Amino acid sequence: MKDNQQFDVIIVGGSYSGLAAAMALGRALRKVLIIDSGKPCNRQTPHSHNFLTQDGKSPTKIAALAKQQVEQYNTVQFFNGLATYGVKTNNGFEIHTDTGKQFGARKLIFATGIQDLMPDIPGFAESWGISVLHCPYCHGYEVKHETTGILGNGNYGFEFSALISNWTKDLTLYTNGKSTLTTEQTTRLQQHNIAIVEDEIEKLQHYNGYLQHIIFKEGKWAAVKAIYTRTLFVQHSSIPQLLGCQLNDDEYIKVDPAQKTNVPGVFACGDNTTKIRTVANAVAMGTNAGMMLNKELIEEEF
Repeated sequence: MKDNQQFDVIIVGGSYSGLAAAMALGRALRKVLIIDSGKPCNRQTPHSHNFLTQDGKSPTKIAALAKQQVEQYNTVQFFNGLATYGVKTNNGFEIHTDTGKQFGARKLIFATGIQDLMPDIPGFAESWGISVLHCPYCHGYEVKHETTGILGNGNYGFEFSALISNWTKDLTLYTNGKSTLTTEQTTRLQQHNIAIVEDEIEKLQHYNGYLQHIIFKEGKWAAVKAIYTRTLFVQHSSIPQLLGCQLNDDEYIKVDPAQKTNVPGVFACGDNTTKIRTVANAVAMGTNAGMMLNKELIEEEF
């Protein structure tokens, strides 16, 4: 692919949301380039759920089929690489990649996702997305009624314990240190037979990512089949902020209902914009971004 090619739209990120946006734009006869480095955040997850027609399939297979279908549109091109820099130009925007190639476009869509920050607990990262989980709507049915833990504290620990109690009654809250629950929260959890363990965690014992035990620093242990928790994260790409895109209070890219950021001509969709991290939601947001961006182009041209 030649340098400095000009496109109607560059989509940075080629997973579910980016591919959905590309399909909508490609079908609208727009010249589109997807730049993708091939490292989606759910690449370790064995199965995806709660997505009609794809329930139970691996995320890798869903993404591969999606890409295969988008490739049928000659209006869409792909570039395998990492977008590292973006700049506003007289004609729109220019995106630079780690290979030194540069591409221009009238509009941009960032479907770059987020990067989860793993806590310093051996076994956590290896089990993330397999049996250390973030979403009961994605994975809760598969571990229903199992011995389950919540790794959290304070308001989050309380609220997530209440949520997960819908899927299992064999539930323990692990605060990994002194509890910061209020007296009322502690009482309510106890009323629902949810134990609270304040011991500090040394490691998670697992087999190929499937949890077996929580090992505590004082030598005790607890059997567990699944743990729910919320990790810290950072935006996977710094380019939106370099271009002036605002983040909301939760550190997601701020967008309006049309997936527009505060920077004219820049859209964002998928996990970089929302707490709702599901494949179905990413696809819906990508489709919306593609349609709304095409509508904006039509309004500018007509």
